[in-house]
Amino acid sequence: MKRLLSILMLALAMTLSGCWIYSFSGTSIQSDVNSITLPTFEYKALRVNPSLANNLSEKLRDNFRRMTKLEQVEMDGDLQIDGEITGYDVKASAVTADEVAAQNRLTVTVNINFTNRKYPEDSFENKSFSAYADYDSTNSLDAVENTLCEEIIEKLVEDIFNATVAQW
Repeated sequence: MKRLLSILMLALAMTLSGCWIYSFSGTSIQSDVNSITLPTFEYKALRVNPSLANNLSEKLRDNFRRMTKLEQVEMDGDLQIDGEITGYDVKASAVTADEVAAQNRLTVTVNINFTNRKYPEDSFENKSFSAYADYDSTNSLDAVENTLCEEIIEKLVEDIFNATVAQW
């Protein structure tokens, strides 16, 4: 009886582990998904930030390298994430009694297409992600832009990662 129970437990464990790979990073990637293609994002926002698309793309690649075992390939990966930056906007986020901006908000919007070639039902198109950071209006955007963009990129990478392979 003990031997039969051991065999059943082993069979159950093999069945469950064969379907999904689960890691402590929170990813749920099927075991037969081995590669990902992450081309550099296109920049289509009206206001120009020449390094934003490259910085976002590199940070996303780094995140996938750290958090998954997927091989990054130039083309035809089992997974593919294509993106374009569609918005890069500054607006007042807090106004004083004198109707002067006390704080401004930099908002970056990204449009993502996610393709899962092995499990197409997990794919999505034209999903919009947006993140922002506020800064004191006494500072110029030029003075704080790099710091704000780093903060915004961190948020966007987390949201894109979760939507694609963590399925949150």
